Amino acid sequence: QVQLVESGGGLVQPGGSLRLSCAASGSIFSINAMGWYRQVPGKQRELVATITSGGVTNYADSVKGRFTISRDNAKNTLYLQMNSLKPEDTAVYYCRNLATMTWGQGAQVTVSS
Repeated sequence: QVQLVESGGGLVQPGGSLRLSCAASGSIFSINAMGWYRQVPGKQRELVATITSGGVTNYADSVKGRFTISRDNAKNTLYLQMNSLKPEDTAVYYCRNLATMTWGQGAQVTVSS
């Protein structure tokens, strides 16, 4: 059974940074493409960034140049480094295994002064 567990969310001031982690189990993590998504109440979940098994990345225009997706296959962990955070980045962030379509439980990120 594939499981994903996010951590690292919290409250940060505008302009600050956070790093989200997603620990994966139950699949061969290294061969799976992975992604980060986010959702605010009343809106659809939206794609933030993806990374292939080979490390090729893709970002939503709204986060390009500020967020970095990465993976450590030895640790079965996906990361999202978020810099220069803005209030509009406030959301619940989810990681997803793009091969099995499994979601994590989500991590709240709040950007506010």
